[in-house]
Formats: sequence, structure tokens, C-alpha cells
Amino acid sequence: MLEEFLWVEKYRPKTIEETILPDDLKTTFQQFVDQKNIPNLILAGSAGVGKTTIARAMLEEIGADYIIINGSMNGGIDTLRNEIQHFASTVSFTFSRKYVILDEADYLTNNTQPALRNFMEEFSKNCGFILTCNFKNRIIEPLHSRCSVIDFKIPKSAMPKLAGQFFKRTIKILETENVTFDKAVVAEVINKHFPDWRRVLNELQRYSANGAIDSGILGNLQETSIKGLIDFIKDKNYTEMRKWVKMNIDIDQTTLFRKFYDSGKEFMTNDSIPALIMILSKYQYQAAFAADAEINIMAFLTEVMIDCEML
Repeated sequence: MLEEFLWVEKYRPKTIEETILPDDLKTTFQQFVDQKNIPNLILAGSAGVGKTTIARAMLEEIGADYIIINGSMNGGIDTLRNEIQHFASTVSFTFSRKYVILDEADYLTNNTQPALRNFMEEFSKNCGFILTCNFKNRIIEPLHSRCSVIDFKIPKSAMPKLAGQFFKRTIKILETENVTFDKAVVAEVINKHFPDWRRVLNELQRYSANGAIDSGILGNLQETSIKGLIDFIKDKNYTEMRKWVKMNIDIDQTTLFRKFYDSGKEFMTNDSIPALIMILSKYQYQAAFAADAEINIMAFLTEVMIDCEML
């Protein structure tokens, strides 16, 4: 077996006990495992808080067969009819029920979600479903009614404890990987991206490639480069642009807009600058009351991609 390269996978918790979550959430999931009875679930919360990790850990602990399907990449009706139907209709030899983890289920297409409702009923005796999502309001009500909905909310009172637990976890990972580090800088990375544990590990692994995680990276923590983003806009690569936004969703929208305003002349034609200013004005205003910051940023970038000519 090839050794896992990505730290987020290499050090992914394998049990409920190993996860870093508020006590009430861990207790709920541990009860499911102890009873060997995991209902259909919708796990909702911000990126990187551990939704998929929890789903996998529960199923691993009870020894259930499962598959993972990414709703944002394979969310069409054909996936449901082919992969899910084939998997759900066969009998498991290791556990009484099989499970389908639908990751990023809030990106399932409009015709897939109603069909999924019927699949849940048709294969209810043989197969369970765990849906993870960032925005539960994007999942239709009939699916809500067929699942137990669990919100990954972290109360302010629990934040210091969880951040402390993750700090200790990251220190052990860095020591295991023989990375030289400054504890104060590691704490700064955690503070910047809390509670996105996946982002923290990805960033620490990226910084470790330079040989050490020390004060030399502090400037990087305060600056989000848009160079890669500009390349995606030039290439009209919507998929990679969306991934960039998802990875940098914690960036302040005003900061992002200002970066485009200050450096637009460096990557687009002079004739496109007026259009950029008008677009910036519109989306900066909308940012104040947009229900979903990710969608507002994507709309802004898409309009720039369409209306502005890049150098």
C-alpha cells in the first residue's frame, strides 16, 4: 500500500474518540456507534470541521461497508442510478447495513435530490445514507424529513478547549514529520483558520515544505495571493476558480475586492478597468447583506471573467 502523502488523510481520526468536536456532538455519535445503529443523517457545518471524518469514523468502528460520493463532482442523476443503485441493492457480508456517504450533498443537482428521496425508501432495509453539507438549506425538505439533521456548531465557550486540543494534535503531527516549528506560529495558523481543521493541516504542510514553520511565514498568514486566481480567470477555468474560492472562503470580501482594485491594471487591459470598477462597486455593496459569501464572491469572479479582458 502506498504511504498517504496528504497530512489530512494520513492523520485523519479513525474513531469518534479521536475526533476534535464539542462534547455533546461526540456523545451523540458515540451512542450511534455503541448501539450499532446509525440512522440516515444530514451533517451540516462549515468547511473542514470534521463532517466527513465523523461519518467515516462511525462506519469504520461498526465495520460497515460504505462508499463515498462527492456531490459537487458526481452529483448527477446518472451517478445515483448507476453507482448508488448498484451498491445499495447488494447485500453486505460484513454488517447488516451498507452506507452511502454523499459528501457536499448541497451541490447535488435539482433532479438528483428528489430521486435520492425514493432511493432512501426503496433500500431502507439494506442501505443507509449520510449526507454532508455546508448549507443545509440547499437540501430539499423531503430529504430533511428522512434524516436526522445534526449541526456542527461550536459554541464560543467550547472554542478555547477545542483549539487547545487541536494545537496539541498538530504539534504531535509536526514532531512525527520531523518539521522544525515555532509554537507561536503554529498557534497563529490555528487562530487564522479555526475551526477549519483541514485548512490548518493543509497550510502547515505547505509551509513545512520551506524547511521550517517559523516567524518567516507570518507575512504569508496576513496575505492571500490572488495570482493563481487570476490565472484561472484568464483560462476561464471555472472549476479551479471555484476550488480557490472554497479554499479561501475565510478571506474578507472587502480585502479581496481591494486587491482587484489596486492591482487590476497589472493583469487586465486598460479598456477593462472601467468595467472592473463597476463590478467591484456592485459586489462590494452586495457583500454587506449577501446570504452566502461564497456565492457572492463566485458571482463577482464570474462577471469579471465574462466582462473583462485579461492580459
